[in-house]
Amino acid sequence: MKTLENCYEFNFSKITFVERKIRITHPKTIITGASKTGKSYLIYDFLSNFKTKDYIYIDLKDPRNSLEEVKDNLALFLRQNQITVLVLENFSFEFELPYCDNIIISTSIPKSIRGFKNITVSALDFEEYLLHDNRHQNMLQSFNNFFKYGNLSEVINIEEHKKVQRLQEIIKLQVQNETQLEILKLLFENIDEKKSLYQLFTTLKNKIKISKDKFYETCKIFENNKTIYFVSKYNQEKANKKIYSYNHSFLNAISHNKKFKNEFTNMIFLELIDKYKNIYYLDNIDFYIKSKNIAIVGIPFFNTLLVNSALRKIYKIMDEYQIKELNIITISNDEKISHENFKINVIPFYEWALS
Repeated sequence: MKTLENCYEFNFSKITFVERKIRITHPKTIITGASKTGKSYLIYDFLSNFKTKDYIYIDLKDPRNSLEEVKDNLALFLRQNQITVLVLENFSFEFELPYCDNIIISTSIPKSIRGFKNITVSALDFEEYLLHDNRHQNMLQSFNNFFKYGNLSEVINIEEHKKVQRLQEIIKLQVQNETQLEILKLLFENIDEKKSLYQLFTTLKNKIKISKDKFYETCKIFENNKTIYFVSKYNQEKANKKIYSYNHSFLNAISHNKKFKNEFTNMIFLELIDKYKNIYYLDNIDFYIKSKNIAIVGIPFFNTLLVNSALRKIYKIMDEYQIKELNIITISNDEKISHENFKINVIPFYEWALS
């Protein structure tokens, strides 16, 4: 039982944990989420409430750990040591779960089990990012780094010249082969674009040899583990979906082609995903939150004179869908626009994200 004996020696009581908006609150919990969003640290925080002798932590991706040994001996080991908390990291449900008072599972395979609560861990939102950012006291400086290098906690405090390299490494952690890497890069390159999977497949087919089924299957994997999001047009399921990444800065890590507006809009989307169940887009409107009757548009460098034509198109859609409020998210502009039919706010991202 070498694997189990070694896993039983872990002590998480001294790990520093910065508070997140999401926590493990149920004794039987299945955690999913994209790579490096903080799933493990939520587990460490949960384990810090118990004595070391009461839990066993098994990471099934650790090459030192034998899956067969865990499968054959786990139930007996739990009973012999009176363990009350079982953690299975990177578990793919290869064996039946033994009895234990508390079972915490992290997995890339979303699965519902009776008696278990499912939670999805997203990357840091801007408010959480500020709590993790120990280097910058200036809001503008923090925002600039958040925009440039993204929302993953481990990237925040590493040296600047190593940040992009680490982002590239994290991208590669999420794939099993070069084909999956090319698919993921293609999806990142098309954030905030309206593209069908067939259009993307056709593009990739001209670059590498790949079947349509394999392409669609891989995209579904990335969607299921929340690496990629597909946003539908409201009331038009057959319309092309807009594509978003769980970290807006991955585009900057894989390409020298700057798409400032796309990255900015992706960043806005990530502030919405944990707040609203249903997010849509409309013509000329980036995000439509029907439950709140709100339209959200990203215009990084807002100038009333320059965007009057765009605003008229937005107002027309708001009239059509009877939307009462428009939030225009900017880099730094802050103003009110008077309109007889709508409430219109022009707000800097950092103010909007913290409101």
